[in-house]
Amino acid sequence: MPDTSEPADPVTLKEPADGTPDVVADEPGLARACARLAAGTGAIAVDTERASGYRYWPKAYLVQLRREGSGTVLVDPIALAGRLGPLQDVLNGQEWVLHAASQDLPCLAELDLVPGSLFDTELAGRLAGYERVALGTLVERLLGYHLEKGHSAADWSKRPLPVDWLNYAALDVELLIPLREKLEAELDAQGKLDWARQEFEAVRTAPQPPPRSEPWRRTSGIHKVRTARGLAAVRALWEARDELARKRDRAPSRVLPDSAIVNAVLADPKTVAELQALPVFGGRVQRRYTGNWFRHLQAARQLPRDQLPNPAQPNDGPPPANRWADKDPDAAARLAAARAGLAKIAEHHQLPVENLLLPDLLRRTCWRPPEDRSLEAVAAALTAGGARPWQVELTAPVLVEALQATA
Repeated sequence: MPDTSEPADPVTLKEPADGTPDVVADEPGLARACARLAAGTGAIAVDTERASGYRYWPKAYLVQLRREGSGTVLVDPIALAGRLGPLQDVLNGQEWVLHAASQDLPCLAELDLVPGSLFDTELAGRLAGYERVALGTLVERLLGYHLEKGHSAADWSKRPLPVDWLNYAALDVELLIPLREKLEAELDAQGKLDWARQEFEAVRTAPQPPPRSEPWRRTSGIHKVRTARGLAAVRALWEARDELARKRDRAPSRVLPDSAIVNAVLADPKTVAELQALPVFGGRVQRRYTGNWFRHLQAARQLPRDQLPNPAQPNDGPPPANRWADKDPDAAARLAAARAGLAKIAEHHQLPVENLLLPDLLRRTCWRPPEDRSLEAVAAALTAGGARPWQVELTAPVLVEALQATA
């Protein structure tokens, strides 16, 4: 059971215990920092800051590192682009401690920085049964410190970085190692440490997801567009915006908001002036681009019918679960029985049910179960779907029974 006692009044941390670290931005500084890290012991706390919402590319603009005996190191990977060899030599193959590792690993891999193993404090908190697993929440509950927050959504591509931003970044790794020790002890006491290690390794070795075949379909508000011709217009504006955002390295939403794309398609302006009369398009900056947006709207109007997108979104998985009762009542019964069984297991082990088994894998298994519904066959299907051994051991027996359910 996780520690549910209320923490004493937490101590607020506004800056690192050793003061604000200087940012390492040149090769001599990197050599000194890497020597410090190499002289330290144990796992290395790692974090990154990106410029999501400001830049197109999700690259790291700051890398924060901390190790016992080494202190905290802040590295500017932009200033040191192509010259991070010494850091790769120190970090690669080591155990890293991260919070929400899947958010940081891709941009670190772009820098050729790869862990040998990892401990994810967010995932550990979930497996330990904590309902709230934000870094600040776990640090406050388990260590008694309150972290000053407020710059997570900042533009980290800005240079120079303000001192209060650097303090925020350094504090993100200041207590990761002690937090890891607390969570590891708790997982061990609950008999979940091996489960956690399997999950951490799955995160570390997870491949990058393939690009979406039609990413424009994720435009916010697209559900308001009902026709194939309208969807073609959304696609045209989305692709034009994406090309411009990529060239300018600007977040697409800062080039043209999704809401403006959908509003333009619904309004169907017949002239540039009509487009400029719509919200957003009449702004001082946007007026320079309205001719370009209008040309793409015109092109969508003139597309041959056989080049229009299918109004139904392609989907290789099962339909939405709320439609199963109509499409396949037996599948709906299997899913209901499986969900009920997994909920009991999750409650017994103090786990979020989504960490017990991925919801998508559960739906796929219930929609098209293996022909052989023996324990061995179901376990093999779960394993093929990416379930870890501990998940298979807990869930396969329940699913074998659930897959026998009928309407």
